[in-house]
Amino acid sequence: MDGFTGSLDDSMSGASVSDVNDRLSALELRVQQQEDELTVMKAALADVLRRLAASEASVSVSKKHAAKGGAALREAYSMSSIANGGTPGRKRESTSVTRKETMSSAAKSGAERKKEFGSQRSQMEEIQEREELPHPKDLSPSPSSPHLPQNLQQQRPPQSADSSKANVPPKRGPSVKRSSGMERSQSSTWDSSEENRNRLVKAASTSKLLAKVVKNADRHKEPVISQAKMSTREKNSQAEGNHIKMFMRGRPITMFIPSDVENYEDVRTELPSERLKLEWVYGYRGRDCRANIYLLPTGEIVYFVASVVVLFNYEERTQRHYLGHTDCVKCLAIHPDKIRIATGQIAGVDKDGRAVQPHVRVWDSVSLSTLQVVGLGTFERGVGSLAFSKADSGQHLSVIDDSNDHMLTVWDWQKKSKIAEIKTTNEVVLAVEFHHTDPNTIVTCGKSHIFFWTWSGNLLARKQGIFGKYEKPKFIQCLAFLTNGDILTGDSGGVLLVWSRSSAETPSGKGPRAFQISRQVKGHEGSVFCVCEMRSGTLLTGGGKDRKIILWDHELRADRDIEVPDQYGTIRAVSEGKGDEFLVGTSRNFILRGTFNDGFQVEVQGHTDELWGLASHPSRGMFLTCAQDRLVLAWSSEDHSLQWSRTLEEHGHCADFHPSGAVVAIGTHSGKWYVLDAETTDLVAIHTDGNEQLSLLRFSVDGGLLAVGSHDNFIYLYTVSENGRKYSRYGKCTGHSSYITHLDWSPDNNFIMSNSGDYEILYCEYCDAVLLWFCEHVLMLSGHSSLFSGDVPNGCKLIRNRSECKDIDWATYTCVLGYHVFGVWPEGSDGTDINALIRSHNRKVIALADDFCKVHLFAYPCSTPKAPSHKYNAHSSHVTNVSFLYNDSHLISTGGKDTSIMQWRLVEKSLLSVPDSLLSNPAPAGVDPLFTLLPPTGSCVEVTTHNPVPTANGTQEPFRDTPPPTTVDPLTSELTPPHSISTPPPSDSTVSLKDSLEPSDDTATPSDEGLPPLTPPS
Repeated sequence: MDGFTGSLDDSMSGASVSDVNDRLSALELRVQQQEDELTVMKAALADVLRRLAASEASVSVSKKHAAKGGAALREAYSMSSIANGGTPGRKRESTSVTRKETMSSAAKSGAERKKEFGSQRSQMEEIQEREELPHPKDLSPSPSSPHLPQNLQQQRPPQSADSSKANVPPKRGPSVKRSSGMERSQSSTWDSSEENRNRLVKAASTSKLLAKVVKNADRHKEPVISQAKMSTREKNSQAEGNHIKMFMRGRPITMFIPSDVENYEDVRTELPSERLKLEWVYGYRGRDCRANIYLLPTGEIVYFVASVVVLFNYEERTQRHYLGHTDCVKCLAIHPDKIRIATGQIAGVDKDGRAVQPHVRVWDSVSLSTLQVVGLGTFERGVGSLAFSKADSGQHLSVIDDSNDHMLTVWDWQKKSKIAEIKTTNEVVLAVEFHHTDPNTIVTCGKSHIFFWTWSGNLLARKQGIFGKYEKPKFIQCLAFLTNGDILTGDSGGVLLVWSRSSAETPSGKGPRAFQISRQVKGHEGSVFCVCEMRSGTLLTGGGKDRKIILWDHELRADRDIEVPDQYGTIRAVSEGKGDEFLVGTSRNFILRGTFNDGFQVEVQGHTDELWGLASHPSRGMFLTCAQDRLVLAWSSEDHSLQWSRTLEEHGHCADFHPSGAVVAIGTHSGKWYVLDAETTDLVAIHTDGNEQLSLLRFSVDGGLLAVGSHDNFIYLYTVSENGRKYSRYGKCTGHSSYITHLDWSPDNNFIMSNSGDYEILYCEYCDAVLLWFCEHVLMLSGHSSLFSGDVPNGCKLIRNRSECKDIDWATYTCVLGYHVFGVWPEGSDGTDINALIRSHNRKVIALADDFCKVHLFAYPCSTPKAPSHKYNAHSSHVTNVSFLYNDSHLISTGGKDTSIMQWRLVEKSLLSVPDSLLSNPAPAGVDPLFTLLPPTGSCVEVTTHNPVPTANGTQEPFRDTPPPTTVDPLTSELTPPHSISTPPPSDSTVSLKDSLEPSDDTATPSDEGLPPLTPPS
């Protein structure tokens, strides 16, 4: 057996000898070819470096500070000697240290490596450390390398305090300090599976760095950043030399002052001359409210969304707005005269923590003037339902609040006096009504109860409805009054019950039974959500599960019915319209107008869940929204109509139009993002980056790149071609220790500014693929591929010295942290108060969305603490996003939980000579207002001039089908804006009396059974 094995080994060895010889010969030939290649490449690189050094020498001679120029030339010659095979001296020692530390870290135990990679701040700390280190006073070269400047050495000698005044900053280069766990791609540089890719990408810094030798030497000296923490708002931002420092939760944020600001002490921020006027409100609150749509004698539909009560004329396509409320409007009642309206709101808390009390506002629907505010300090949590009295011409008002006891109060609303008050029940109360013919009877209903209240003076006596032989429902959800004085109720079992007066006495101690059930009619499958009395005495009822509208005659016989299409949701409110028309509000926030013969027409629609995504078209009056309801909706700002809709597979969170306007990219909560055709809504592309929520999508100015910001702390880069229809992953930018929140491109498409959830401001430089390939091969063949390891990961170079970026212009400004916008932050902010910010295209104003339901308008730039602003109230939840239309004529804002979209018109105050009240409260056509306001004599009329319309990126030329990379010259100064676009006239809206506040949670209402999946109409 051993002999057989030995002979087999000998035969195998003999057979392999010839193969080995052949392979050695091939390798020798290949080495010879590579040596020839190396010689050529070295010669080319040496020539380039000699030319560069000569150019730098001529530039440095003209500089005043000879020390800077000399250091720059020594640095250039040192790099040249390294590239030509000279002894790198001290630098080679530094490189070996880097390799040793990296390899030793790779040899650590799994637990140690996990701990090192788990650090979330090392990258940011490294950047701040490089910015805060003092500079060497002299640049004497190392003895071992006379041509190498000291600032290239890895180990620095101790510096004196005066050395911080030196004029030569340290050059950006490789750092011994390795990145933390969030730098996963850099940490795996030495891994064989990642080596080839990372080497190609990281080598780009060589050429870029050499090209900036003189530029870096001429930079301003590094700032000395004080470590003292400021406790007051006055100390929350402080100018120190050439930078400003502010604090968020005790963490310093450094912002460098641009070079064109000669003296920061002279910088002032004033109120902008522009104003906002609410022009249009998109959306309706139907998902958790009922009985909240009515047709007024003016031909307007009145309803509410957020803190705005809307009066919508669907024939003339106009809106008016009552803006007196400070938080979510929850209920609505119409006075018997059909002109006065009462609306109730919930409680809230303002930004200073002060409670804002719930109350009822009675106002005039013609003049939009507030007549009375009722119940301040009386109601708890909110106003759940309310009703005017009918028998005494609306003199009294009954209100149910949202406290645990659901208190019933009766008011003489004109005198603001409370007449009676009593606890109703601990269960949910859904409706309250005065009897139509008996002024002393009030009826309430809700979960498992109906109560009949007798009101006498300041006393309220309760009589409970008894169901007897009839099944007691879980909820009695609505009630109405028949012509004979009987009461009709609809319940969660789909049953209609008729309650008639009874004079029979109950046994002792039980009290008289005022009403008893006289008739039962099966009305709907599922709940009866609403009932409406028609002028003719007939009734309309709306069902939940069956989605039917049924017309009942005087004998409660079903006459006609019609089914609401499934995509609109279940029915929440029904009201009588013009002629034989009726209005329907649904659980998916639609308002429909229909007849039994012609079906339904959509008049109002909106989102049904929290809304975050917003993007404006770059050249048209169109904008797009996406929300957690999976809907993508494209709107026209000109005729206020829905252009198209599409349902995604996942929740939408962010969006951006390609600069050509041909496609739009939409990001979701799972890391997946879609590209849709902006005209046909066809799906163009689907990509996935990570498995966490995408915070933003942002196209570069020329449309050739797309940045995708994620909650996994990375910014993914894609190259874009074919007019936005083809995408190729190029790389990713790393460096943030928290999720990406905001991002902007420079006009030349080379730089990115980004913010994160940890209050970081980082700058990245995009590196071209052709340049990366060239540098990679040059450095590999010259034997110096590791010189700049870790500085250019994956095609995006993190700029470690942030002061170099202080003069970069930005094509857009959406970052909430930066020198030009830090003044927008309120006093005592915790860093989460501002959700979105955007600069207008004409660079005159900044619009801001905050967590206190406000839209702000600041002047741009906003570089002083506690800058003044115009504040506007319409939303009742945190404002999630803002966006200017392409020509700055309007601003769009989106609400979170209130699911509303507000369209604001920008108005120059100097153009307004008519009183604001006339602009805010115009009377509807054909109706005389109760209060007439006369304009002053000599009122001027605004004249609008038409300027060339710029695109979203500030250019005048249309995009070609395949836009090539272009270089756009940045503005000479951020403080010199271009000419503004003419400002359109103001809108029809009232001025808010109080600030809007963050709302409380809404009271839950009975849910529908078996709702079909959401598929909205196109």
